[in-house]
Amino acid sequence: MFSQDDIFYMHEALREASIAFEEDEVPIGAVLVYKNQIIARGRNSIEKEFCVTKHAELICIEKASQTLGGWRLLDTTLYVTVEPCMMCAGAIQHSRISRVVWGCPNLRFGGHLAGEGGLLEEEAKRILQKFFQKKRSDGEDT
Repeated sequence: MFSQDDIFYMHEALREASIAFEEDEVPIGAVLVYKNQIIARGRNSIEKEFCVTKHAELICIEKASQTLGGWRLLDTTLYVTVEPCMMCAGAIQHSRISRVVWGCPNLRFGGHLAGEGGLLEEEAKRILQKFFQKKRSDGEDT
């Protein structure tokens, strides 16, 4: 079902999620691939930017649009560590991303986007669980 390239790119998305974790953001990472090249990387930066739309996927879409010089991201694949939310799913559809691969399901806000899920699911789930366990032990409301 998933290729070695898929696994490689999901590891890159997990790297972005790890950076988000270190920045005290919900650890979701994404990379967008065009012609076997990563053209954009993103990670959640909602807390740092004080903006609810600073999701990993939207950051990737914005960067890729600048790189390719247009908003139509045809023939691209988005790798994201967690199933996109409804807001991101809409942006993914509107930007014409051809394929989406995610790690673990988003049980709370998943946008039920057509795509392929479950790639490196345990790794993606583990970083989220670790993040929220830390938040709860620090007494923060999540």
